[in-house]
Amino acid sequence: MTRFQPLHVQTDDQWQAFCTSPQLPPLDPKAAAAHQADAHWLLLDSRQTVVARCSLWWRQTPAYPGHRPGLIGHYAAVDDDAATQLLQLSCAQLAAYNCTIAIGPIDGNTWRRYRLVVERDDIPPFFLEPNNPADWPDHFLAGDFTVLSNYVSTITDNLTGLSTRLERVAHRAANQGVTIRSLNLDDLDADLHRIYRVSTVAFARNFLYVPIEESEFVAMYRPLRSHLQPELILIAEQAGQPVGFIFALPDLAQAQRGQPVDTVIVKTVAVCPTHQIGGLGSLLVARCQEIAHSLGYSRAIHALMHESNDSRTISRRYRSRVIRRYALFGKHL
Repeated sequence: MTRFQPLHVQTDDQWQAFCTSPQLPPLDPKAAAAHQADAHWLLLDSRQTVVARCSLWWRQTPAYPGHRPGLIGHYAAVDDDAATQLLQLSCAQLAAYNCTIAIGPIDGNTWRRYRLVVERDDIPPFFLEPNNPADWPDHFLAGDFTVLSNYVSTITDNLTGLSTRLERVAHRAANQGVTIRSLNLDDLDADLHRIYRVSTVAFARNFLYVPIEESEFVAMYRPLRSHLQPELILIAEQAGQPVGFIFALPDLAQAQRGQPVDTVIVKTVAVCPTHQIGGLGSLLVARCQEIAHSLGYSRAIHALMHESNDSRTISRRYRSRVIRRYALFGKHL
């Protein structure tokens, strides 16, 4: 096996190489630096060409029962040999800092990029979908990692099939003072604040959850402003307080391919668990898809769902089919 030179990234020039080497997918240097990793590593070949990279986190990591996790993110490798050496180096350093399980790929937390596509059909990558070379999952499996969690994306052309079934849910929600409105683009930051408040409560029990500052949350969504269709983003409120939301947007990757945009992406559905309004998540999905249908869309992608999440159950009710499978990997140290 070819041996490569490991380089602990410490200078500005090395950081530029980490983020912008032409052999690897690019990273935004400013955004990647904001992820506050504890270490960054490069592998160089005999010509000093970058062949692999990753960042490591061991200080502020998510809770994992019975373990002290270390994270591997910003991952990229040009071939199996580079991947093998990089993952061995990563696991050794995480173990040296008393981590008992390595988890990857994950860029510090699940608010950012994490997991790998492990199975795909003929539907091309959709807008904002994380993508990766087909051999990257094999890099982790060959390094004795196993699958920690599974995720799917599905597609349906049944946008209005559940509307009548949810009339009772809508009536019950209205009787409890719940109103549903579209995003106000003219006051985007205020509505992002409301969405952030719901997210931090709704996702608190999710696998590998860690809280993030509202400023980082807003910074992730604000750049999408020009791509948003506010009718597709709904906020449920009760007594003036947000209790749920659905975030959907057009599949602009279709336009980038020169195709008509006929698909919406349901990216996130969240409901505050402290507000016992049965079926509110289902109602938000139904309302969003009804609106999408009225706007001329014919399909919806239910994106990046954990296999055990409630959103997966909602998706099945629309006779959706799986178009992508993803996995997150772990290895005991």
